[in-house]
Amino acid sequence: MDPQTQNTSLQRLQNVENRVVKVLELAGGVMEELASPSGPKKEFVNSHCREFMQSMKDIQVTLREEIKSACEYRPFEKCDYNARIANEICFQKLEYVLTQLDDLKQTADRYPSSG
Repeated sequence: MDPQTQNTSLQRLQNVENRVVKVLELAGGVMEELASPSGPKKEFVNSHCREFMQSMKDIQVTLREEIKSACEYRPFEKCDYNARIANEICFQKLEYVLTQLDDLKQTADRYPSSG
């Protein structure tokens, strides 16, 4: 992985981070709408939930691609212990996040859409 590729990878991960923030804002907006004293507006909730789920799918695809790319990268095969351990820790954290996202999707799927 040359410096240009590494920089591009970091930019993609930063974009993912920004998208994660956006989906959390979407989820917060839906929760606020659901708690509205006048009742939730179905179209608002539906459109935000659709956008949330599509964004989550996009984030998962990007993260899986970046994990695969990082796992294939071995610049110093015999002396990259620290990098490999750090990579493994990051991989475990991302797997946990993906599991939580799958659980969130299952929870969201339990509620009937009114579309």
